[in-house]
Amino acid sequence: MTRVKVCGITEFEDARDAVLLGAAAIGLNFYEKSPRCIEASKAAQIIEQLPPFVTVVGIFVNHPDPQSLEDFALSLGLHAVQLHGNETPDYCSMIQRVKVIKAIRVDENFRVDVMRNYRAGTFLLDACSPGTGQVFDWNRVYGANAFGSIIIAGGLTAGNVGEVVNKLHPFAVDVASGVESAPGKKDYDKMRRFIEAVQCADVALMDSSS
Repeated sequence: MTRVKVCGITEFEDARDAVLLGAAAIGLNFYEKSPRCIEASKAAQIIEQLPPFVTVVGIFVNHPDPQSLEDFALSLGLHAVQLHGNETPDYCSMIQRVKVIKAIRVDENFRVDVMRNYRAGTFLLDACSPGTGQVFDWNRVYGANAFGSIIIAGGLTAGNVGEVVNKLHPFAVDVASGVESAPGKKDYDKMRRFIEAVQCADVALMDSSS
């Protein structure tokens, strides 16, 4: 089954609704330049109130010190860090006490074998301008599953997520702007329709393979 991560959570109510609707993970953005940036104290309050079995992912961009990032993640109770900058394979390998999701931008120069250099094991493939709702060319990432668990992001909505599930069979899909009424404010109905679209695509795939 394709997991759903709802990213850019800024309010507990949105996190609660996402989880109740079936999201497996939520994303908390700690990049100061993001309109969805959240303070550590508020993030801690959200995490404390979440039910068990929910994966909490922190989003970071070019944090200067992998060790302090790791310490910060552990102190908050993050299960994984999602790295959206120019972090090198060596940088990523220095983070060992929490899971690492390496975000990779997909453009005309993208080659799937770039993932071979990372031992992260989980990759988020996104458009060149994360958080803007832009869709990348999904044809460019065929074969990516061979290099680890693949999360597809970038411009996903209830209207197109079923297609990407059917086409790429990702481990998970990631959505932020596609389920929002405003940056950082989630829309319950949009989240419901998005998660239902993923579930319907999964059922269709199982039916076609049986």
